[in-house]
Amino acid sequence: MLRALTLAFALFATATHAGERYVSMGSSYAAGLGIAPYQEGAPARCTRSTRNYAQQLAAKRGLTLVDVGCSGAKTSAILQPWGELPAQIDAVTADTALVTVTIGGNDIGLVGGLYGASCRQRGEANCAPATTASEADYDALKTSMTGMVAAIRARAPKARIVLVEYPAILPPTGSCAATPLSDADADSARTKAARLSAITREAAASGGATVITTAEFSRGHDACAATPWMNGYPAPGAAPYHPNLAAMTAIFEALDRALP
Repeated sequence: MLRALTLAFALFATATHAGERYVSMGSSYAAGLGIAPYQEGAPARCTRSTRNYAQQLAAKRGLTLVDVGCSGAKTSAILQPWGELPAQIDAVTADTALVTVTIGGNDIGLVGGLYGASCRQRGEANCAPATTASEADYDALKTSMTGMVAAIRARAPKARIVLVEYPAILPPTGSCAATPLSDADADSARTKAARLSAITREAAASGGATVITTAEFSRGHDACAATPWMNGYPAPGAAPYHPNLAAMTAIFEALDRALP
């Protein structure tokens, strides 16, 4: 937790005031898939929780939140329309004071790959095929993430931009009953997660943004932990391999402590 807050202090040197515009963007890990109740009036496929970290932060700080995170989103959905949905970055205006983003996992098949791997390991039917991420995929993700930060900065030069990492999904080694995976599939997921965190940090550094290092302070709270912040597979009533309410609250608290 300490490192997460240390990285954020430099960004939040100027106080965030009640009423300021706050834009939250990203994938299901920002939207809060599996954490009911969902926001009324939001596109059904986005599954935006009323208790995701952005909602909790806005409520605590009195910020004017525009929450546009959407389940299934890739980095392309930040900068370009996605089907009937406008580009998420359209929510960022010149007077935006704070932007948080959690994105990138869908670009490299992180969670989708875990779904398919656990499905196959359990002998279920109609499992998604195995996914791999090539060097070209990682290069494309880095380019997209870097461009995203630059585009946010261009739209809102005075905004505080925070990239929020994905929480730890699996333990450092092995797996457990809650994560039915072969050793190879578990290791593949860990590699994807590590590469995603590295790219997130590089993109932040390139554009003067900062990172909430969720991947670090969530260690020991993976899906196999005694007090997990991550759902395993399957997850009746929730979303497999997605953060639970405890994770969302921990991320909110990391952000809140970093704000003056």
